[in-house]
Amino acid sequence: MTTAALKSANATRTNDVDQYDWDEIGTNLNAFGAAVLPNVLTPPECEEIAGLYAHERHFRSHVHMARHGFGQGEYRYFKYPLPPHIAELRTALYPRVAPLANAWNERMKLATRYPQTHADYLKLCHDAGQKRPTPLLLQYGPGDFNCLHQDLYGELAFPLQITVLLSAPGHDFSGGEFVLTEQRPRMQSRVEVVPLQQGDAVLFAVHNRPVQGSKGTYRVNMRHGVSRIRSGHRHTLGIIFHDAK
Repeated sequence: MTTAALKSANATRTNDVDQYDWDEIGTNLNAFGAAVLPNVLTPPECEEIAGLYAHERHFRSHVHMARHGFGQGEYRYFKYPLPPHIAELRTALYPRVAPLANAWNERMKLATRYPQTHADYLKLCHDAGQKRPTPLLLQYGPGDFNCLHQDLYGELAFPLQITVLLSAPGHDFSGGEFVLTEQRPRMQSRVEVVPLQQGDAVLFAVHNRPVQGSKGTYRVNMRHGVSRIRSGHRHTLGIIFHDAK
């Protein structure tokens, strides 16, 4: 792709992202720790990205979850340069989610503030020795699942991330619900199941999020995972905004 074509594609993706009601997204994020962005990718784009899984040239590493106690299934981390659709989406989403992340840090009395552009944030990561790309493609088959976890890859960790469902539920697979848990101080954990259709994205907390209590704001610990696939195959794109060591 030429430089001009890349700039045009980035501008188009940014325009698409700007069409969402970000006030409502922020409201849902504050209330539940997650918000759905419908139709972030078209079905053909979903199929194109899922089809990359079979081609090792796009990836820097391959992880079998069972070997590490992460669950069952597998995933691959992309290498730079990222495929165009993924790079465009990561770049376009960041300026919209950075203000939400900054507002959360302010509420949690954390000093870190995130720059306006993703390029500037990646420079901070790279200066800290975190230079490996973190977007990943996950593949699940019957019986596979993803244990509850947090995607933290170094000292710098952006507090929000995106998962895009690439497969069509009810057609390509059954089961495989996206699940969030919220560990609240001195209370039992709360579970949130996020229903997604093909091409939908969920924006959610990576690690902690602020919650308003009767005595002020407190932090809760978040984890995410995927329930058991009952039939078929499920592909998911994960977009993490920080890079890894």
